Order: sequence, then C-alpha cells, then structure tokens
Amino acid sequence: MHHPVPRPQPLPSSVAPRAELAPLLTPSLAAVVSGARRRALRDGDRQIDTAHLLHSLVESDPEVGAAFEGGHQLARVLGYLAQRSIGYGLRWQRAEEQSADRRLLPAARTAESPGARTSPWSPAAAAALEGAFRRAAERGEPQARGLDLLAAVAADPESRAFEVLRRAGVEPAALTARVAALPAALDEEPSQQV
Repeated sequence: MHHPVPRPQPLPSSVAPRAELAPLLTPSLAAVVSGARRRALRDGDRQIDTAHLLHSLVESDPEVGAAFEGGHQLARVLGYLAQRSIGYGLRWQRAEEQSADRRLLPAARTAESPGARTSPWSPAAAAALEGAFRRAAERGEPQARGLDLLAAVAADPESRAFEVLRRAGVEPAALTARVAALPAALDEEPSQQV
C-alpha cells in the first residue's frame, strides 16, 4: 500500500512556539529543542543557534551518537561546545548566526520584518529545523528525529554547529553521509518485527 508523502511544514510565522512545534517532533527531538532553549537562556544568548541545538543533540539523543565515529569524536565535540561559555563562543553573543541557505524562511522573514519581535531562533537554526522537517516528510514520517536535525546542522557551512564540528575534527560531509545511512537501518528494524 502506498502512503502519500506529507508535505513539509514550514515554521509558523510566529517562529514556532513550543506548542506549534510539538506535533512536528519526536519526543526525543522535542527534549532536544527544549534543552537548546534552556542552554541559550543560561548562556545569555539572544537566540537559539545551531551550536545550542548540536550541544543538546549530542547530550540527549541516543540515536545521534551512532552517527559519529566513536566516543572520541563525541568527546571532542562536547569539549568545544563546553568552551562556548568560557570564551570560545563569546563572539557569537554579539552576532546573529546566518545560514548558507539564503531563502527567506518564515522564521527569518519574521525576524527581518521592520518592527517585528526578535526571533528566538537564529536564521540558521530555523533553516535547520525546516530541513529536519523536510527530511522526515521525504521519508513519509510526520515527525522529525534528532538525526534529521543533525544532518541539517552539519550541512550548513555557515552555521556555528558546522564550525564546531570542523574544529573538533569531524568532517561534516562524512557525518551527513553516515546520518543518511542510519535512518534506513532504523526504518528496517520495525518492519522486521512484523
């Protein structure tokens, strides 16, 4: 039986408050997004950026660890992310994270509108979330996984997450390729149980 592929949903123009994002995220990815919000607040950052998302993904999503080449890569990534609050990321507090994806995404349009409230998401983080939703929709799933978000943040060469990955010795293109192979393996597991 053929199931129609749901169309990816853009972030709502209100920049997706928690209640609007919830139906688009698996429970583990919802926990990641909440963790990234808390991290941004704790760090005193104006916006949630891709480094916040990456930090929360690596710390709390068990599927994400499988995409890295072992614990040494995860440890190096976490080391760079931990340095964020003690100097490495201080320059990030003064600048908005942009995205290589120059499309005006709904979240970015809201942030750029004159007189609009500042978006809680950096343009790159909004693009990453939309990329995650698009990846899930292409698989025919209504909710994005942590692996979808990891692939999206690793694919944007102008994002802070991309910079952290490179500095930690993780090749983003290789990481994205490993992520692409993982959902197929994860999707095969339930079908074998039928």
